[in-house]
Amino acid sequence: MNDGLPTDLMVNAQIRVAYKEGVTIVVSKRGDNSSGTIILKINKLDGTARVLTQVRYNDELVWCPISKTDPMPESDADRYLEQQAKFDTDCWIIEIEDKQGRIWFPGRVIKA
Repeated sequence: MNDGLPTDLMVNAQIRVAYKEGVTIVVSKRGDNSSGTIILKINKLDGTARVLTQVRYNDELVWCPISKTDPMPESDADRYLEQQAKFDTDCWIIEIEDKQGRIWFPGRVIKA
């Protein structure tokens, strides 16, 4: 669900950008190379995680938390991601380890 750039290229580019800053990004589930929706799990390394999904809002690609509880307990985040992986075989699940909770992907965050 990216504007022109294939999903695999965008993911790989963002992994390189974060790596240069010492932040680990791992592809937990690889989806459709050209148009898979991206779901981010941002592990804050304190037992909580943010889970954001890429959505289109007013012709703009944005990130939306999947819950009003943001961040949420990491175990809840993992359960949600497991369900989404079964439901949407084309989606990408990207895990970011960042104490600051940064997204590392372009686009603004909107409220759930």
